[in-house]
Amino acid sequence: MGNMMKSHIFRAYDIRGLLGEELTPEVMLKIGRSLAALMDDEGLGNTVLLSYDVRGSSQLLSNALLAGLLAGGVDVTCTGRSSIGLAAFSGLMLKRDVMAYITASHLPPEWNGIKFYSGKGVGFPAEYNMRIGELVADDANLMKRSATWDKVGVADTISMKEEYIRYFESRFDTMEDVKAVVDCGGGSMSLIAPHVFAKLGIKTYSLFSNVDPTFSHRQSEPTEESLKTLMSHTKNLDVDFGVAFDGDGDRGVIVDDRGRLLTPEQTGIIIAKDMLQQKGSGVVIANVECSRAIEDILVPLGAKVSRIPVGHTYLTLEAERQNAMLGIESSGHMVMPEYFLFDDAILIPFKIAEILSRSESKLSEMVDEIPVYPKERIDFMCDDNVKFTVIDALSESFAAKYDDVSTFGGIRVDLEEGWVLVRASNTSPMIRLTVETRRKEDMRVIAEPFANEIREKIKEEV
Repeated sequence: MGNMMKSHIFRAYDIRGLLGEELTPEVMLKIGRSLAALMDDEGLGNTVLLSYDVRGSSQLLSNALLAGLLAGGVDVTCTGRSSIGLAAFSGLMLKRDVMAYITASHLPPEWNGIKFYSGKGVGFPAEYNMRIGELVADDANLMKRSATWDKVGVADTISMKEEYIRYFESRFDTMEDVKAVVDCGGGSMSLIAPHVFAKLGIKTYSLFSNVDPTFSHRQSEPTEESLKTLMSHTKNLDVDFGVAFDGDGDRGVIVDDRGRLLTPEQTGIIIAKDMLQQKGSGVVIANVECSRAIEDILVPLGAKVSRIPVGHTYLTLEAERQNAMLGIESSGHMVMPEYFLFDDAILIPFKIAEILSRSESKLSEMVDEIPVYPKERIDFMCDDNVKFTVIDALSESFAAKYDDVSTFGGIRVDLEEGWVLVRASNTSPMIRLTVETRRKEDMRVIAEPFANEIREKIKEEV
């Protein structure tokens, strides 16, 4: 199998690889057996909720993972094809110990992978994913740990779709005065979102709501380019907002009534402002890439803003640890622990609809109250083998030069005029420089010295 070559598929937040090259049924079988061994070693229990997205290869890989889990003596509840939110909800309601979801999220259809969560919906920490990678490479140990004939796991199949819909009916009032365009992108949300929107009375115009395993009509990553149809429909139809989901349904992007794509921070601030009006105060967690507008707007309203490293795993872990009111990821993941800890994107449009149903203002008017600070991101190609060495060298250099430097989740340098974040990508051979300033004219002055130093340090290591 060439385990050493395949070790890079085990990443900090998930497992990802190209089907047939890096991810094969044989590899998935070993991952299943390794997950069973990890659960045994770490005392994580003995039951798994297994589900998968709409990609053409997901059922195949799910069945291989299932075989490995059963061979490792774990009992598995299968929900079949599902959105990630419905899968996590099923695991939570059925009190399963671990949830495994086959997906490559926003990546093209030839990719696939797995995300692991605890039964409560908290993402697996990086060390668990890495440990699974180590176990996969240890064939002899895995063979020794096979369950005996009388201890192999048992599989059953269940659908929690009706319970999931009823949950939202119990948590939200009917919103018949709200109209929305819903773009499922042919992804996993096509299986469930139209049904829940209908039950809540929201009048919807559907885009790409038929399952499309190859994402032929709209790529699974929701970007300004891929959402042009949604933006124009939302602007031209008489609706209150639009929403687009990514391939597995853990990110939702909002478009206002003027057809403008909201940043995750703008969406998060609108939701947090409403929550603060109801609660008076609360913790808002935001990753180190999120705009400083979060502090500028929400702290005066009673929020305590806590910064966390980038990654949806940290989002769910810290939301639980800090008892947060809301968690915002710059990539679009969002958690609202009063509903559940996992990042089910269907909550985002429901909260926006709820806010609009109570307000006299249009969404575009709410958006206009939120400043968008100039922000740029520059990617520097850097070999996976040296990118973390480069980060260490930069960390040392920046600490000597600047006063306010933090090194969790990358190197963040806070300056009077803005901030800079340098971090190695967990999923690609690159180093990313993110710069935000309150004034556009400060952007180049701040960005250039950092960009030049990153280039120099990469050259030194290559």
